Amino acid sequence: MPKVKTRVRPLNDKILVKRVEAESKTKGGIVLPDSAKEKPKEGIVIALGEGKQLESGERAEFQVKADDRVIFSSYAGTEIKVDGDEFLIMSEDDILAILS
Repeated sequence: MPKVKTRVRPLNDKILVKRVEAESKTKGGIVLPDSAKEKPKEGIVIALGEGKQLESGERAEFQVKADDRVIFSSYAGTEIKVDGDEFLIMSEDDILAILS
């Protein structure tokens, strides 16, 4: 996936994710129309906030980093559009796994 430049800077424990494109064909080779495609629950981490502020005043470190490919919950985050690109802003708690 190419590097994405954006002017969006997440705050606190928020993460900016670019959703990966949905498959347009099934494994059997059937072409799916847009209306039948499910929104993928997979994306690439683009940017991170500073981390959740702890009671001690320090910031908690993220378990993910920029360019990680992640799986997130179905209704995770808030969809935003910046310069024609669609992104999700979500909490680190919405991320279920990192794909390696």
